Amino acid sequence: MADRSTILATLAEQRTELAARYRAFDPEIVTTPCTESEDPDGSPWSPLDHLGHLLRIEKAFLGMAKLTLEGDDTPIKISGTTWEEKIAQVHRDNEAHLEAIRPFVVESLLAELDAARNETVAFIGDLTDEQLEQSIPGAPWGDGSIGGVLMANAGHEQMHLVWVDEALSDK
Repeated sequence: MADRSTILATLAEQRTELAARYRAFDPEIVTTPCTESEDPDGSPWSPLDHLGHLLRIEKAFLGMAKLTLEGDDTPIKISGTTWEEKIAQVHRDNEAHLEAIRPFVVESLLAELDAARNETVAFIGDLTDEQLEQSIPGAPWGDGSIGGVLMANAGHEQMHLVWVDEALSDK
């Protein structure tokens, strides 16, 4: 697992890149559909939808970490018995979340993301090294530790930026 300073630096660097890139998008492009939803019944995603999804996941990962420290043996609250069923539920939940945030603009979503990231950073700051290394039961993200899962937010942001860039380059 990465140490605390690496986790914090990685989260800060990626968030800076994400914010700069989104602020540089043409306002009309940010709401233009660019990628397909992974939910068969979902609408195509715009760059703004990708940003809203990142907010949802940042909050979800922090919630899982908190539940783990509270002693919850199943902190990943996704319904389904198989991984495929769980992923399908995540995709449906993403669509419901995006419907709620679609009226937002880039700056309001970036402010929400900053608030969520500040909560993540404060949480990390309050943890002991042992707590950072504690495994989140069933977590496939990062190395599965609390620190690794929280740091995975940075890689998740980078992945979505790549997807958006690739989709927009085709337009």
